[in-house]
Amino acid sequence: MTARAAADYDVLVLGEVLVEIHAGTALREAADGTPARISYSGDALNAAAAAAAAGARTALLAVVGDDELSVPLLRRAAALGVDVSHVRRAPHPNGAYLLSADPDGDREFVYWRTRSAGSTLAPGHVDSWRDLLTHCGALVTSGITGALSPSSRAAVLAAAHLVHAAGGHLTYDPNFRPRLTGRAEARRLLARIAPLTGLLKTSCPADARALVDTTDPRQAAARLRALGARTVAVTAGAGRLLLDDGRGADYHPVPVNPAPVDATGAGDCFTGTATARLVLGDSLREAVAHGIAAASLSVSGRGGTGRVPPFSETAALAAAHRSGTAGRASLPHRADGPPPVPDR
Repeated sequence: MTARAAADYDVLVLGEVLVEIHAGTALREAADGTPARISYSGDALNAAAAAAAAGARTALLAVVGDDELSVPLLRRAAALGVDVSHVRRAPHPNGAYLLSADPDGDREFVYWRTRSAGSTLAPGHVDSWRDLLTHCGALVTSGITGALSPSSRAAVLAAAHLVHAAGGHLTYDPNFRPRLTGRAEARRLLARIAPLTGLLKTSCPADARALVDTTDPRQAAARLRALGARTVAVTAGAGRLLLDDGRGADYHPVPVNPAPVDATGAGDCFTGTATARLVLGDSLREAVAHGIAAASLSVSGRGGTGRVPPFSETAALAAAHRSGTAGRASLPHRADGPPPVPDR
């Protein structure tokens, strides 16, 4: 990774911030008086918080609304160590989602995104961030951001091209969401952005089936590399992540989390942590190990930013796992239950 000036950001995260309403019961059982908790999440905030916790100087590039929740939303992001001074405002409400989850991975979501502030992200915003993007160490963005609206899709591509042309690193997670976009549109965006990526993180079978027509992690990685991605990380079910850097593809087991609560945002935690550590000088395998450890630790919290582990804990778990003292490798879930999907 090219050395950057001290004044530049290590990691920029482009995307959507959401108000998170966490229900205390299954949504189909919710009734008058059901308890709920308000927090703040969205894949961009989750990844940015993880990058900051991993030691990177991190800024959020997003558009937030003008409603009453914008102030606590930005306050929460800042408390997580994320620079929010470049966030733009729009005369729209903030997007929100209602979440019900348990540690077995049975999660339900209801979203409110129509005409949200986040969906107004556009190339004009990217142009206003041009100097930041051309001097950053890395950019993290996702298919969710690209699916919010035609203007946000154009913004994702514009930002990716700026960072790539300047020699920065791009991390991209397709994060296919059929409620937001169709397969054809998601595939078109993936095909255009894959050649610009240094790390493409995806899930199998969910994303792989929809975007590259396979449920085999190795085949998925190979097809994504054929699209131009330099390195591909595939979360592959039962306790494994497949890493394919072009020189070989091998599985990395995930350390067990003995106290799981909710897997929401774990994939974003991996993405933010791994990207931060790459920029800060870790080797690819070290960065991935740290990302896996952080994601495992993150499921101890409720909601997307409920548990953002400090890097001291992440590094300790990664080291213990390498030495074989962290227990039997598995996904962060109860040993007798089905694994949660580590993405929202």
